[in-house]
Amino acid sequence: MFNRNTKKKIRFSDYLSEEVARDYINQDKPYAEQIDRAAKLIREADYVLIGAGAGMSTAAGAEYGGKFFEENFAEFQKIYGKGPYMQDMYSAGFYPFPDQESKWGYWSHQALLAGADLDVTPLHKTLLDALEGKKLFLLSTNADHQFEKAGLSAGQIFQTQGSYHLIQCKRGCHNKTYDAVELFRRMEQARQNGKIPSAFVPRCPVCGGDMAMNLRVDNCFVEDENWHAAEERFSRFLSACVNGKTVLLELGVGFNTPTIIRFPFEKLTRQHENVSLVRLSRSKAMVPASLGDRAVGINADMAQSITDLASKLRETEADAP
Repeated sequence: MFNRNTKKKIRFSDYLSEEVARDYINQDKPYAEQIDRAAKLIREADYVLIGAGAGMSTAAGAEYGGKFFEENFAEFQKIYGKGPYMQDMYSAGFYPFPDQESKWGYWSHQALLAGADLDVTPLHKTLLDALEGKKLFLLSTNADHQFEKAGLSAGQIFQTQGSYHLIQCKRGCHNKTYDAVELFRRMEQARQNGKIPSAFVPRCPVCGGDMAMNLRVDNCFVEDENWHAAEERFSRFLSACVNGKTVLLELGVGFNTPTIIRFPFEKLTRQHENVSLVRLSRSKAMVPASLGDRAVGINADMAQSITDLASKLRETEADAP
């Protein structure tokens, strides 16, 4: 059943969904026709809610494994070997480091390369420039701040899974996070043989225990006041956009954490006839057949898709299909 207008405030917890579509299809329309259709939906929309997953950062140029990891983490591969952990930044993050000095020797390096010092923003800027004039908000499972670096206001961003800039009490004993970028830089300078000096190891200012990255890996993840403020802004935007012409622009979201972006985007499109879904992915852009013409799923190189979509959006209304 469609619900065109609602006055009810939509909380983040109400937005989330675990409902799996049973009618996924890969659309077989020609690529150029899909780009045209996606551009038309966006052009006619007042609101665009961007949902960005890891595939967006990858498409923009972020690297996590392969040659990049070999070149930038050789120090750690030499110490810990090239087994199943030390193959890429995701796997290495789960390595059972023998002590805090070793743990932060590694994590400070990753936090800088994957977050604070990462700059793969040209594709993000291309997209944001093309969406100029739309009411925008970003919901992201990434922790790398690339949309913010590309110019999107922090007040328009909700990074649900944490940040490479922040640390917290490992046990989550109190509801606060700490900006650690400058500490990471000092660790980077002081590291020797994979370890930092003991004096650099962060300790929880409340319980005195170990600290950890503010990344959602367990039930101890800290949702601090800034997280909740972003959640509130997202709720306000969502409550407004479901009453207007809206496109949910999903970028590089797979099935790792589908309950945060993928499944909820499908639910919103089912529930509101004024909401459309544009899903871009290299290989996982299947969409529910039941959404009909209000869903466009483009399985293609995302950097090319975003570039082509942006180019189409820059065309004048007279030139547009």
